[in-house]
Amino acid sequence: MNDLLLLSNSTNVGRGYLDHAWDAVLPVLAGIEEIVFVPYALADHDAYTAKVRDAFAAQGIAVRGVHEGASPVQTVAEAAAVFVGGGNTFRLLDRVLGLGLDTALREHAAGGRPYLSASAGTNLAAPSIRTTNDMPIVFPGAFGALGLVPFQINCHFLDADPASTHAGETRALRLTEYLEENTTPVVALREGAWIRGAGGRLSIGGQAVDAARGPALLFARGSEPREIAGDITELVIGAD
Repeated sequence: MNDLLLLSNSTNVGRGYLDHAWDAVLPVLAGIEEIVFVPYALADHDAYTAKVRDAFAAQGIAVRGVHEGASPVQTVAEAAAVFVGGGNTFRLLDRVLGLGLDTALREHAAGGRPYLSASAGTNLAAPSIRTTNDMPIVFPGAFGALGLVPFQINCHFLDADPASTHAGETRALRLTEYLEENTTPVVALREGAWIRGAGGRLSIGGQAVDAARGPALLFARGSEPREIAGDITELVIGAD
């Protein structure tokens, strides 16, 4: 079973990189001295890797950029753990497919080695990137992603503000439109939340930035969105 930690976001407002999530990240990486970072969701791979390297160095964990070696595929094959960063999901998928890293990442996860991610990297773990919030700044040639979980993911989910004068569409409406054309359910993660996969189980953890709300919503065809937290295995396995 895939060993996953899929973060909605890497930075909560007013806090440093991953500071809201170390309590979840470090147990997943117990005994691991170096991780491989996939920076392809942003344009400057070296700067992005340096930022992540500094954050993990403070936790005693080394970071190797997947782009820093001669073969990104081989680097992933040899990795004890992989962390896929956020940015633009279309760009990330384009680079991953172009380099043949999709197969390498699936094999990495299928082998029980940790796959950690934030934002775009979390979108990549779903069956497709169709429920990302990002603009298609490049066309990756396909929307199919890694399929490490059996449901779609929407990161950075924003609830509609009833006091707002904005009359345009909401995030919930966009996800409802997705379900008009597709049957795969969507887990919508609020800021501060994450999905954990381990031991054949899937769970929702973390604390939404808005403390008045739970960590996530489940959108399923033919049903009203429902709040979810804790163990969600039975909710999402075979839900479509």
